[in-house]
Order: sequence, then structure tokens, then C-alpha cells
Amino acid sequence: MCGITGYFSFELSVNQQIIKNITYSIAHRGPDAEGFFFTEKLGLGHRRLSIIDLAERANQPMHSKSGKHVIVYNGEVYNFKELAKKYNISQRTSSDTEIILEAFEKIGCDIFSELNGMFALAIFDKTEEKLFLARDRMGIKPLFYGISDNKIVFGSELKVVANSGLFSKKKLNHKAINLFLHLGYIPQPHTIYSEINKFPAGSFAEIHKNNIVITPFWNLNEKISNETIDNKEDIIDKLDFLITDSVKKRMISDVPFGTFLSGGIDSSLVTAIAQKVSNTSINTFSIGFKENKFNEAKYAEKVSSHLNTNHHEFVVSEDDGLQLIDKLFDIYDEPFADSSAIPTLLVSKLAKKHVSMTLSGDGGDELFHGYGAYSWANRLSKPLIRNFHKPISLGLKFGNNRQQRVSELINISGSKSHQSHIFSQEQYFFSEKELKQLTNPEYFQNLEIPFDNKFNRKLNPAELQAVFDLNFYLKDDLLVKVDRASMHYGLENRVPLLDHRIVELALNINKNLKINNGEKKFILKQLLYKYLPEEYFNRPKWGFSIPLSNWMKGSLKPEIQKYTSEKIIRDAGIINYDYARNIMKQYYSGKDYLFNRVWLIYYLHRWLITIVG
Repeated sequence: MCGITGYFSFELSVNQQIIKNITYSIAHRGPDAEGFFFTEKLGLGHRRLSIIDLAERANQPMHSKSGKHVIVYNGEVYNFKELAKKYNISQRTSSDTEIILEAFEKIGCDIFSELNGMFALAIFDKTEEKLFLARDRMGIKPLFYGISDNKIVFGSELKVVANSGLFSKKKLNHKAINLFLHLGYIPQPHTIYSEINKFPAGSFAEIHKNNIVITPFWNLNEKISNETIDNKEDIIDKLDFLITDSVKKRMISDVPFGTFLSGGIDSSLVTAIAQKVSNTSINTFSIGFKENKFNEAKYAEKVSSHLNTNHHEFVVSEDDGLQLIDKLFDIYDEPFADSSAIPTLLVSKLAKKHVSMTLSGDGGDELFHGYGAYSWANRLSKPLIRNFHKPISLGLKFGNNRQQRVSELINISGSKSHQSHIFSQEQYFFSEKELKQLTNPEYFQNLEIPFDNKFNRKLNPAELQAVFDLNFYLKDDLLVKVDRASMHYGLENRVPLLDHRIVELALNINKNLKINNGEKKFILKQLLYKYLPEEYFNRPKWGFSIPLSNWMKGSLKPEIQKYTSEKIIRDAGIINYDYARNIMKQYYSGKDYLFNRVWLIYYLHRWLITIVG
């Protein structure tokens, strides 16, 4: 796991100092080594976090045996030994980097579809002066790029491109602002800056002579087959084999490792299998909260005790969380409203004291239907609600906090995307209808989320919602959250459930084996119960949350008021102050379900002042 940077000029004007500066800006991603490669037209930078082959020989940039190609690479590819055997590659190192590079030299860009792992990389052909970029199937590893004045700049974090000197931080992406207020994150291909993009997952690019061609090598939607897999016992056996194999592959490491253990379904399954295949007690890490309602640490401790892991727990106070808020804006680079970034940072900091690599259970909810949004998707498709949503919504507006929240969710009319509306309202963000009132006319833009809902078979509403989340929420929120938090502390995190073989199987499991008689993640639980007692998990799903609303009405209230003042909001000119003031007034008067809307307003304006100035 590392950080990469690059600057490719179609003319002869590469400034080496720029590469050194932007590479230093992501030193946290790779504290173990730094390296550069320069030609007249190209500069590549690399920061290394050593996980496999700790020797200096495995440092990057790495050159092929022939000397024709050079690579910088962030990630881990777990089938590199099989690829070395397949392509008869004799190794000078024991690193996966060398195998990717030598295999690329043999078969070119076709190698990307053979890589099992997470990666963002750049390979330069010195002879033909061609640059190739690639990103893994699920977008686990980040890659940003911008093109300006016959130059392309790319890197592992947005700050790399934004701080290159080629792009103005004042040129904000108005569409991205609307998407942030609606979703709480900014989905691919957008970033907060109009001149900078997120590189698409499952794709590679060839850049040559002032021309860039981006080509997909894997498409999640195309992996949905005509028929579903329906035999429960066969599915459990296949999942058991694939997840075990995936965990084994991701335990390959030359440094100590552990797992993030929340005590929920996904992290408990990953931990149980990791402990099964390990010869010693593995390290496990969890976060608890002093506020009882949010504290699930006791469940993690119970799982750890049963599995006999070496467990580490950190109980978070309000002060611990508040101290991190100031750092969020620089760590995440663009507006990012997922407040669970705070506990993720804290558990990463805890883990780094003991290990350099962790496994997590990310992806399980999207693949096996664990979110309440999937139940809502099915409910909203029923004729009664579909045909009478307006009067039902109106009636609920006069109820309690929960009923008012449901009123917003049911009021789906006017939404171009049912999936984005359901997600937005499940997360308490602004609906499309609200955005027209919230944002000033010069900033408002209609939401356009490129979600192709045409598949090889007809999906039910829950399945559509899950595919939407896999394409956007997982990649541009959850994986971003974990990548930036873990890498901030120089910690590598691997995600076994997002092995593409597991993803492709899960997409085609019969929907009734995911939500079975109202029970979410039914099939995954059946596998889990082979390893852990069922009674450990007979409780409502809470998630990796913090008591944000409590903090916003307590210690954080002065901070919220400071950055949502009339002067700051009017000076920024993005949103309608009177509408925003009314939202905040309602929230502090008792409408608790509005807390995330207030958080969005605060976060946007605090980010503008902190990063843009």
C-alpha cells in the first residue's frame, strides 16, 4: 500500500520540484520509502508503505528487466504468484509490483483483468512515450487526475492534483456541490473541483501524444446474469470456499496484521475465518463509545473471546471525537459528510500501534442486503404507497420525529432517481426538491447520476438499490472513508468480501436468500453461524455510528453556529441563508431528524474556509 503521483507533459516542460512537493503531500500514505523517476516529459513519484518484500529492492518506481517500462503502484495484488507461474516470470524480488510490471510487458493492458486485488497504478513505456493508468474493479484504491495546458497530473489523493499549481481551487464543481448536499459524498467521476476527476473504477487509460483513451476492463452491471443461483446449501459452500480463499490471500504479509472487529455480521465473519486459517491468535481492534446507545464494543469483545483473538479496544469520549473534526477537511480533501470517518480514524490509530495491515468487512451490506434502505425500496414499490404517496406523506408530516422523517422518504415524486432519493432520505440528507430551495440559482443544477438500470435480468427494487450502492455509495463513500482514515496513519486495510469472485457470485444469488421473510443478509448469516453462535447476533443493526446529534447540541454547537453564520453563508453565496436558517432553527427546536442536513451545511462552509480560503 502506497501513494503515487505523476505529471506527464505533452511538451518538454516537466518541473521536477512540483513532483517532489506533491509526493511529499501524501507522505503519510508511505512512511517507509520515497522514490522518483524523471524524463523530459514525465515525472513519477512514489511513497512506500512496505507490506510485502520489505527490502530496498522492492522500492518504487520499479523498472522492468528490459528497461523499457517503469511503474508506480498503490495497492496489493494477491494472485501475483499464480501470474508469475502462468507467464513464466523469474523474480528478482518477492513483491507483487514486479509481477504486474513484467506481465504487462508480456501481454499489455490485458493483464489488468487478471489481477485479483486492489490497485491504482501508472506504467510508462519509455520507448514509445506512452503512459498507462489503471484502477481496480471496485475502486478500492483511489486515483484522481486533471488535464490542463497539455499536461496531465494524477495521484492517490485529490490534494496531489489540486496542489500541482495547474488547477484553481476557486473553480468549484456546481454539480458536485448539489450531489454532496443530496448524498453526503461526491460520486465518480466528479470531484469538488471542476477541472479534476476521479478515475473510473475497473478501467485503464492510454495516454499518448496529447490524447487520452479510457477503456473499461470490468463492469459490475454486466456481471448480473440471466438466471439466479437458488440452492441454499450450494451457495453457503461456495461462499465459505471463496471467502476463506479471499481471506487467506489477503493475509499474505511480511508485517504484523489484524482485523477491524465491530461485532457485526461482516467483520465477525472475516475475523472468524482469519482466525481459523491462522496458526496464532490474530489481533482484533474495536471502538466503543461512552454513550451506551452507541456502544457495540461488548459484542466485539464477545466474538473475540469466543475466537480467542488478541483483542484491543478503545472507548471513545466526546473529546476524542471532537479533536478529530479539525483534521477531517485536510484528510478527505473535499466535502465528505460521513461522520463515521471519526471512529474509523480512531480505530486506525489504535491498530497502527500494533500492526501495519488490517482486514475489514466492507461490502457485506451492499452484496447481501443489510441496509434498511433495501426494505424501503421494496415498500415504496407497493401499489398502495406508489399510488398514494402524496397524501400519506402529508399525513405523516404532522407526526413525531420518526414519522416526519418517513414522510420525507415516502415523498418520492419529482425524483429522477428513486435509488438516490431513498439513499438520501435514509441518511437524512437534502432531497432533490429541497435542493431547489436550498441552493442559490447560480449554483443549483439538476442531479444527474449515471446509473444504468438495464440488466440481463429484471431486478426487484431492493436489488436495484443495492446495485446503486455498489456503484456509488460503497466506492465513493465507504471505501474512501476507510482508505483515507487508515492511510492517514500509514496503515493498510484489505477488504476480503470485495474479491471480485465473491462480488460476481453475490450479484446472482436469489434475492429471497438475501432478505428472507424480512431477515436481512440471511444467506451470509447462515455461513456465519458455522463459526459463531447465532445468539451473538440477535439484535438490531446499529452500524459504525457516533452520537453526532448529541454532540451538535452540546460541545459542537458553538462550532456549528460559527460556520453557519449569516455572514459566512452569504459570503460563500452557494446556499439560501434564509432557508438554511429555518432548517437549523427547526433542528435546534426539536426536529432531531434534521441533524445531518445541518451537518452538511456546516461541513460545506467549514471546508470552503479551511481549504479554499
